[in-house]
Amino acid sequence: MRIQFFGALKEVTGSKFIIESSSRFLVECGLYQGKREKSFIENKNIPFDVNDIEFMILSHAHIDHSGNIPNLVRSGFNKDIITTKPTVSLLKYLLPDSGHIHEKDAEYINKKRMKRNETLIEPIYTEKDAIFSLKFLKGIEYNKEFDNIRFIEAGHILGSAQILIEENGKKILFSGDLGRKELPLIRDPEIPEGIDVLIMETTYGNRIHRPYEEVYSKLKDIVLNAYENKSKIIVPSFALERAQEIIYSLNKLKKDNEIPDIPIYVDSPLAINITDVFVENKDYLDEEAKKISEDLFWFKNIHYIKDIEESKNLNFRKGPMVIIAASGMCEHGRILHHLKNNIEDENNIILIVGFQAKNTLGRKLVDGEKNVMILGKEYNVKSRIIVMNEFSAHADRNDLINYVKKTDPELIFLVHGEDEQMIPFSEYLKEIGKKFIIPEKGTIYEV
Repeated sequence: MRIQFFGALKEVTGSKFIIESSSRFLVECGLYQGKREKSFIENKNIPFDVNDIEFMILSHAHIDHSGNIPNLVRSGFNKDIITTKPTVSLLKYLLPDSGHIHEKDAEYINKKRMKRNETLIEPIYTEKDAIFSLKFLKGIEYNKEFDNIRFIEAGHILGSAQILIEENGKKILFSGDLGRKELPLIRDPEIPEGIDVLIMETTYGNRIHRPYEEVYSKLKDIVLNAYENKSKIIVPSFALERAQEIIYSLNKLKKDNEIPDIPIYVDSPLAINITDVFVENKDYLDEEAKKISEDLFWFKNIHYIKDIEESKNLNFRKGPMVIIAASGMCEHGRILHHLKNNIEDENNIILIVGFQAKNTLGRKLVDGEKNVMILGKEYNVKSRIIVMNEFSAHADRNDLINYVKKTDPELIFLVHGEDEQMIPFSEYLKEIGKKFIIPEKGTIYEV
């Protein structure tokens, strides 16, 4: 069996690799996220012959794993894309939204190119391309075998899976993005045993998360502070999973009378649609969430905003309030307008609740930069930046070490992690006597 890696190598986006055994298939086709020019080149050019691929396997719906599927199809791929049933439901919203963003990006770049008399570009793919690509998605249940492959619960987001391949007496496991135990909404990850080769993520390979229970106490303190000071809490949030977790957590605090009535605005049409998918797929949620599924995301003082004018009007309203908007790394969408209008007010709070890739606006805020560019204009960062890593849906170092010990592989490939996380994690693997490889782009490995 051969594995060839093409993405998420010493970084956390653009996941994709090919496995060749009795079949030749692609695992993941994610978008690379980073600086605009490099992202365009990385994503536009598919680095392999799509005609040689017999089918594709997808672990979950996050765009860094799924987001280049429309370009794959646009490049000639017309075979099955196999994933879990909830992932199919999520991608019906996520991929067209991604196509719309690419169209807007190309429009923005072309305005500048026209002024310089430069050649115009096409978007990586369009919304229409994305909608067309949906026809190739095939959803199956967890643990149902197909072509010697099974999906196993990863506990990361709704529909997330580990991918287990069994062939010629060998077990090869791809972790996908591995989740944490006892997250709200999502079931705990299952951990298969007796693995020969493990391809594993290392997003937080050198970080220990604080217990998830601390989310509630910390979030409570932030809301109480905002209520007292009439502040706006601006939350850049991934429309998938993180938005629903924040809504759920605020709902829980309100039900327990831990926070006062404060207006909460979910200003993301995509997040609203994704929330509906959660309700429609409640059988895939954890037991606690299933018990209260009827009012998981609807409670007093929560407002779901789709209309653009209503979104704009939020900028003229006084705090206290919470505004949850996409995108989670502050690269696109309505969050940019809320940041632009609120980031220079020292009374406001910008609450970072998710991973921020290098070179994104969100990462610059986390790194403490005092001046940032938003929609082509420089702004002084005067609002308080608060980071809550407790929300992370990724396994931390201890979780990953435990995962390695239980799966007990003979060989590990480390992917989906920046050097400052992956390299220290590799040192832990040395300590416990595990053989590992940090793959290079395009290299073929025999296993």
